[in-house]
Amino acid sequence: MRGVVFLGDRRLELRDFPDPTPGAREVVLEIKASGMCGSDLHVYRATFKPGDGSSGFKRGAEPVIAGHEPCGVIAAVGSGVTDKEARIGQRVMCHHYTGCGGCKHCRSGWAQMCLEGSTVFGANGHGGHAKYMKVPLHTLVPLSDALSFVTGAAISCGTGTAYGALKRLNLQGGETVAIFGQGPVGLSATQLAVAMGARVIALDVAPERRKMAKDFGAAEVIDARSNNPVEAIRELTHGEGAHKTLDTSGAAEARSASVRSARTWGTVCFVGERGQVTLDVSPDLLRRQITLVGSWTFSTQGQAECAEFVADHHVDVEKLFTQRWRLDQAEEAYRLFDTQSTGKGVILPS
Repeated sequence: MRGVVFLGDRRLELRDFPDPTPGAREVVLEIKASGMCGSDLHVYRATFKPGDGSSGFKRGAEPVIAGHEPCGVIAAVGSGVTDKEARIGQRVMCHHYTGCGGCKHCRSGWAQMCLEGSTVFGANGHGGHAKYMKVPLHTLVPLSDALSFVTGAAISCGTGTAYGALKRLNLQGGETVAIFGQGPVGLSATQLAVAMGARVIALDVAPERRKMAKDFGAAEVIDARSNNPVEAIRELTHGEGAHKTLDTSGAAEARSASVRSARTWGTVCFVGERGQVTLDVSPDLLRRQITLVGSWTFSTQGQAECAEFVADHHVDVEKLFTQRWRLDQAEEAYRLFDTQSTGKGVILPS
């Protein structure tokens, strides 16, 4: 089979890999949809040397297949896997982490926080930008017949990450939430927050993404580059600020604005990866009793809960996807995605 390998410096290539064979307590997935996530761009753009485990290479110069939003059907099962646990042809998502399996975090479904260190599929373990992918049995999350493979791919990271962040915020119906950044995670958060009954104020610098946010149900959209976001949000909230704010961008300016645009006793969540932020602790946090939380993706249980919410509330996650690509179009796909002016892209290997 062929798989996408990130080379850094905005380069990638399709390389040949042997078709995977499942070992004990493992399965092989036939990938039906493999989503493109904003965090993929960190590796796509990076300058790195082979052997840097965080860059997309594993154990020396061995390349790994990109893609950490895999969704498909079980094509083969290894020894020790019972029909009750997994069966050929079953529709599944994949929780894109694995760890030791025995520590308290692994046992609770949070393998990314494994005390022994974790493997992240698509970063330091083979991912879903290929026809097949081998994964441990415990990473499987069933995909309802009510949801498409493309929707399942989104839930496997971007949409699931947005859902996890809104749960960390304890968002309630009737509250106002300001969502900074309307990339795939931010747009997912807008969709989900609207379905939860919240009033959404969506902010982004790209007009295309602001339009999508409005189409997804945002009550208000703000051009974060042409306006003072803090003042604009306060004008829309009787001078108080939003009950909850969420930064999905990772940009320092957006992060600080998300804190300063929350009302007294409000809650702020950072979900955008990497970067830094400078805050004046007393006026920004302490003297307004602000709660600041971080949210890192989701557990296996959280992924399943997100899928159930999407199905029960008929959230049209497929609207996130503005491009669908064949595997041999990966170079063009990431070149466009790198502009950060579009919706979400998905690779359909089969």
